[in-house]
Amino acid sequence: MIRIPTCAMAAILACGLGTGPASAQDVMVVYDASGSMWGQIDGVTKIEIARDVLGDLVNQWPAETNLGLVAYGHRREGDCSDIETVLAPQPISPATFTDAVNAINPLGRTPLSAAVEHAAEELVYLENPATVVLISDGIENCEADPCALATHLEERGIAFTTHVIGFDVASDEYAQLSCIAENTGGVFVPASNASELADALAEVKQVIETAPEPQPEPEAELPPEPEPEIVQVDIKAPSSVTVGMRFPVSWAPTLDASDYVTIVPVGADEGSSGNYQRVADETEQQLRAPAETGLYEVRYVVDSTGETAGAAQVEVVDANVTIAAPETVTTGARFTVDYTGAVDGSDYVTIVPVGADEGSYGDYRRVGDAADQELTAPAETGLYEVRYVLDEGARTLASAPVEVVEAQVSVSAPKTVTVGARFTVGYDGVANGSDYVTIVPVGADEGSFTDYRRVGDAAEQDLTAPAEPGLYEVRYVLDEGGRTLASTPVEVVEGQATISAPETVTIGARFTVDYTGAVNGSDYVTIVAAGAEEGSFTDYRRVGDATAQELTAPAEPGLYEVRYVLDEGGRTLASTPVEVVAGDVSVSAPGVVIANARFTVTYTGAINVSDYVTIVRAGADEGDFGDYRRVGDDTEQDLTAPEDPGLYEVRYVLDEGARTLASTPVEVLEEGSAIDFGAGLDAPSSAAPGETILVSWTADVEGARIALARPDQADFAWIEAQPANSEMATKLQLPDEPGTYEVRFLDVANQSVMGRSPITVE
Repeated sequence: MIRIPTCAMAAILACGLGTGPASAQDVMVVYDASGSMWGQIDGVTKIEIARDVLGDLVNQWPAETNLGLVAYGHRREGDCSDIETVLAPQPISPATFTDAVNAINPLGRTPLSAAVEHAAEELVYLENPATVVLISDGIENCEADPCALATHLEERGIAFTTHVIGFDVASDEYAQLSCIAENTGGVFVPASNASELADALAEVKQVIETAPEPQPEPEAELPPEPEPEIVQVDIKAPSSVTVGMRFPVSWAPTLDASDYVTIVPVGADEGSSGNYQRVADETEQQLRAPAETGLYEVRYVVDSTGETAGAAQVEVVDANVTIAAPETVTTGARFTVDYTGAVDGSDYVTIVPVGADEGSYGDYRRVGDAADQELTAPAETGLYEVRYVLDEGARTLASAPVEVVEAQVSVSAPKTVTVGARFTVGYDGVANGSDYVTIVPVGADEGSFTDYRRVGDAAEQDLTAPAEPGLYEVRYVLDEGGRTLASTPVEVVEGQATISAPETVTIGARFTVDYTGAVNGSDYVTIVAAGAEEGSFTDYRRVGDATAQELTAPAEPGLYEVRYVLDEGGRTLASTPVEVVAGDVSVSAPGVVIANARFTVTYTGAINVSDYVTIVRAGADEGDFGDYRRVGDDTEQDLTAPEDPGLYEVRYVLDEGARTLASTPVEVLEEGSAIDFGAGLDAPSSAAPGETILVSWTADVEGARIALARPDQADFAWIEAQPANSEMATKLQLPDEPGTYEVRFLDVANQSVMGRSPITVE
């Protein structure tokens, strides 16, 4: 942040500060994150529009600007102290600024006075020049006086300025926002959509960039320094220009990049400035002519002394602008304004009451490169005028009268609708596609709304009835001013929904819920603990067009209820009790397995096909898992033993809630370990490729086999197998391929492996 030390004028130069702008500006954006920013414009929320526009603009802001961000209303509802410095002023990082803006979500109130004061203090406005850019979609609602605050800050600050952008603000609320700008020397720019918000931010950015920096005042007057001789500069400009137009100025030579060219009335005091541009490293710049006709001069001014080094006379003449609009338009309607002789693309056309003060405006559009623009008529009938206004000086160059007449709109809806149901609203005589239809309690305040739809180009829209029965009215509301043009009564009646489910279900099991009298496909059925608060839910399904849905029972036994819940308002229309009982599940696995080997897990009483069996360390936390398999419709699954030896357990785990219903211990031995379950198997631990080995055993099991297999083969798959004879010994020929194999004693009748003995062929 810029800090100007306290020193005499001669010492200011020694401090490295010229009389022109410092190397960086401190700008703090105050960002409205009140709940109303969730409102929509053309189907897009205002918060999304603001994010997109700010993201685009920050990439264009001069890198030398120190840019900060203050937000309000984004963390707590109804809290007028919810104001936060999200980013302190710092050299611009577009990515950092954009990420900070995108992370803000609207929630609370609009303490804009306190937020502006907070931003001023963050900028140390009592010591430094400070610029605040306030973006708000509404007026103060925290019992403060923003106009008085603005005057207070301006009077106390070194050079405090607030520029204000009113985003989607009703015209009758302009005064409270514009006074903040007026009382601090800033500008107020309204914007009603994404395009206008982008234009407004660009305009404020330009004002900040082109505003002369305040001159630091010396604390004491010192003897004057000898004045150096000024080099004369040859400056050229057109002999005459039109009010408000941009025109070229050239000069030679350039004395210093911080010098500037400006246009002032002929004979203006030395150091005066109007519209100006720094000369930088250029030999030509564009200036904008003043709004008033007369004789002016373009000056080349030395920034370090404020003295004129060259001047050229320019006559500013009036523009020949015409404007035309319909003689009558309907309240809130869009209508076309034509104009000729446009001076500058930043000029604008607007509609105001006849005889309104110069500089007043209602809905407006910048003229750009077009020959016509569309405006929206005010919500109130009466005599108005459309004006072509010069951006430079806000001077009216042409106007045309327009009478705003009442729109002939009608709206219709069913006399009765069911709570939460979708119903159709018809209307005719549409004034503007941005107007909307909504349903509100009878006698609700003007501007109130619940569910609503923009009318667009259609002749009807669907609304959702409120969750509470009662007398309501459907309104056709003018987007301009939020005024109701037509309404019709609607009675919202109770729904006749019923619901049924099994009296008992097993924990984690899938079960069917039946219902009748479904109101809306977006309604849902859910299972919750008996007596749970309204709006609670666990597993749920939208009812759609069906008459039944499947839910999953909770993991904990107890008394529950299945509810049919209205999507509109989260209100329960019907419920039925369900007792959730424990399951009777068992699981079994071999007591000993080899690391990385496949082994079979069997289970009974499976509850849900999404449940699973897994192997974990003995005593592992609930919810831990290693290799696992969903149980599906089977009674057994194969798992792979962990690679680390040790004590483990195989678990049957409920998918709902990840609760263990049964477990059995398993010991994992190192790879290459022999396992014997009473076979007494004996075989060499190594042998040569192709060698014939002798294998013996002690178990006398009818029909058993002695098998040679690879470790990754299934238990009852093999390379070679011999019957277990009465001599308790047999020969097996080893493969020619080196590697690790195992000799197995297989109890075929009982399908169990009674012994494994690894053997290395090398």
